[in-house]
Amino acid sequence: MIKTATVHARMDRETKDASEGVLREIGMSPTDAVRLLYRQIALRGEFPVELRVPNAVTAKTLTESDADIGIESFDSLDDLKSSWTDA
Repeated sequence: MIKTATVHARMDRETKDASEGVLREIGMSPTDAVRLLYRQIALRGEFPVELRVPNAVTAKTLTESDADIGIESFDSLDDLKSSWTDA
């Protein structure tokens, strides 16, 4: 397919640099990422990612888990199941 159209986007340097660092880690260029996003939008006929703002409890849980606060680990599925309580 001949590529003749161009897309331009402006964003802050911090977001660009952080995003491009992630893309480098997975071996993808910014151009590849934009093409992938556009292709998925075209194929699905909708935005390919659900965008939502987490509620306060979810936001707190995500922040704490990112900081390894309150994380439990288990050696087996049975150990996990035995940690559950009936509410």
